[in-house]
Amino acid sequence: MINNQITAREVRLIGPDGKQIGIVSLKQALKLAEEAGMDLVEISPKAVPPVCRILEFSKYYYEKERKAREARKKQHVVQVKEIKFGPNTEEHDYNFKKKNAIKFLKQHNKVKFTVRFRGRQMAHKEIGFELLEKLTADLAALIEVDSRPRSDRNLLSMVVSPKKEIDKIVARNEAAYDVSDIPDQGDSDVIEE
Repeated sequence: MINNQITAREVRLIGPDGKQIGIVSLKQALKLAEEAGMDLVEISPKAVPPVCRILEFSKYYYEKERKAREARKKQHVVQVKEIKFGPNTEEHDYNFKKKNAIKFLKQHNKVKFTVRFRGRQMAHKEIGFELLEKLTADLAALIEVDSRPRSDRNLLSMVVSPKKEIDKIVARNEAAYDVSDIPDQGDSDVIEE
């Protein structure tokens, strides 16, 4: 709240230079703010008495918004990328998809591995479990398993997230986790067989 919106009788006043003036009546605080050509802004309304400061509200509001914008710019939104396999995925396709998973993990995204069964493949779900266990073993240095392999009708899926120190792990062993030969998939979240 600013100026006449403040309802308290007394306020703890902080001057425009940041020094504490003390506890004064609201009228006196408004008068001091007006003399300084600035606004009286309630900084801490729950304190007893409320803390108010004399400052330029528009400048204060602009700075507050700018800091919030900077904070949003620096935060990373975690996405869940999905990589789909078949139970009979060949070694070359397996390695290609594993490299894509490493690329997604390096971008600090979660990865959902899905094995889709069709027709008679449903009778051999253990092949899918073995495939996901092999992936878990191959990527053990980079991942934390969020959900173990879970079967749902004709799908078998598992979600993993990157370890917190993934950047250090990749930097230490760059040759093993090189994904530069993988073409960019654009904004696609799903890589299918």
